[in-house]
Amino acid sequence: MTSLTPSLVDASTLKRWLRDGAEIALIDVREHGQYGEAHLFHGVPLPYSRLELEIGRLVPRRTARTVLYDADATVALDAAERLAELGYTNVHVLADGTRGWQKAGYTLFAGVNVPSKTFGELVEHAYGTPRITARELAAKRERGEAVVILDGRPLGEYRKMTIPSSICCPNGELGYRIRELVPDDATPIVINCAGRTRSIIGAQTLINLGLPNPVMALANGTQGWFLEDLPLEHGSARRYPEAVAPAALDSMRDASRTLAGRCAVPEVDAETFAQWAHDAARTLYLCDVRTPEEFAAGSLPGAQHTPGGQLIQATDQYVAVRHARIVLFDSDGVRAPIVAAWLRQLGHDAIVLRGGLASGVSLPVVPESVGTTLEETGAAALADALEAARVHVVDLRPSMRFRGAHVPGSRWAIRPRLPDLHERREHRGLSPERDIVLIADERGVAELFAAEWRRRTPDDRRRVMVLAGGFAAWAAAGLPVSSTPDAPPDEACIDYLFFVHDRHDGNKAAARQYLAWETGLLAQLDDDERGTFRIGASAVTK
Repeated sequence: MTSLTPSLVDASTLKRWLRDGAEIALIDVREHGQYGEAHLFHGVPLPYSRLELEIGRLVPRRTARTVLYDADATVALDAAERLAELGYTNVHVLADGTRGWQKAGYTLFAGVNVPSKTFGELVEHAYGTPRITARELAAKRERGEAVVILDGRPLGEYRKMTIPSSICCPNGELGYRIRELVPDDATPIVINCAGRTRSIIGAQTLINLGLPNPVMALANGTQGWFLEDLPLEHGSARRYPEAVAPAALDSMRDASRTLAGRCAVPEVDAETFAQWAHDAARTLYLCDVRTPEEFAAGSLPGAQHTPGGQLIQATDQYVAVRHARIVLFDSDGVRAPIVAAWLRQLGHDAIVLRGGLASGVSLPVVPESVGTTLEETGAAALADALEAARVHVVDLRPSMRFRGAHVPGSRWAIRPRLPDLHERREHRGLSPERDIVLIADERGVAELFAAEWRRRTPDDRRRVMVLAGGFAAWAAAGLPVSSTPDAPPDEACIDYLFFVHDRHDGNKAAARQYLAWETGLLAQLDDDERGTFRIGASAVTK
């Protein structure tokens, strides 16, 4: 196999590229746990274990300037080869990775969704977003005062834990549905999330729309509530009503347009969009900001589902190319302009699609870049093969799921650590005469792991198979299951960021650490990073 030599870029050059105004995708190819420990401010997480599965969605234009990095430019070099094989022609690797960046005197950031989280803190400072503490809100409820508490997170997060009596209304739906939730102009409204960002953005959204009600963000969200030893609800299913009355829709559409006008949000018609779709020099994203149910019922061809509140909260999960065109649409004329107004303040070139869902525009659907090559085996056949010592089982699911339950005798592995599994297989009991059965939650993850295995062991003739139906099929068959709470050990769980997840598991120290991290982000910014944002009046100059 011919080895490709990608272009190496040093830290100072990359720093210059990040402020030159041209398109650039900065991709961190480490696993989520590694990424969350220390990464570049604009680094977008795309783990090597999933690289080919997600790159076409995150970086759809294959000539876009793309810089890959890791801790020391090892995995990034492999990733660059994979992208070259997919036809990406403008790929670079940060020399010495995060070590080189830090050595050059530049800051590394912990955590996830850092630009969006930083944005929330800046919004609170710039707009003076009103807030209420957990104790103050609890006292209001105890006194029987009227107050509507709206949880700005998606339903899945809401169900895990929320403030008693709150109603799930993701931030992207607030402007659209608020009058169905709070029909009068006087009742106070409190927006909460798990921490800070969505509380702040949700509350400020309603204020910016001109809602006359008193609106406040719950300081520190459910974590702040938990740290005050107040009870949380679990498994709640209260959510916004589906229907929106025409009169309420008309008034909120007017408010949304006014807000978009203040932020100089442009519109694009179908004809111009078609021209942009054929522009080989600019990256174009088409984003449906409606609910999952609406998207599942039908969307525009080539559109990515980007729920409005999440697109603001976690932009780097949907858009990797900075300075690309981001075209947003809905079916009501309310939600897309609101989201676009925030994205413009986040520093993105966000545009509203005139006519929305009815416009009829389309983008080419990104083709699957990972084929189906692996032979399948069933749970019963796997059990027989294990009994006869004919196979080894390698589990590719997230490390925490493996700890919780796995096939007895299986080994946890992840694509970037495959060399360890291969080179030391005799020590780990992976006898070369036995076939390999992979277990994964997604077939594509198994395919990528198997391809890596073949690439690194070209003379290995054993069969590599995948368990049909994954671990769920094994468990459903009533076959034995093992759990290992401490294996793999913490240091091996490179896919898991402990301090972010542990804050929701009754760990007060983790909750305090997370909140301190979030509020401490502003102090870490340099002038370039702070200049990314155009909040309030400065948005119109973008």
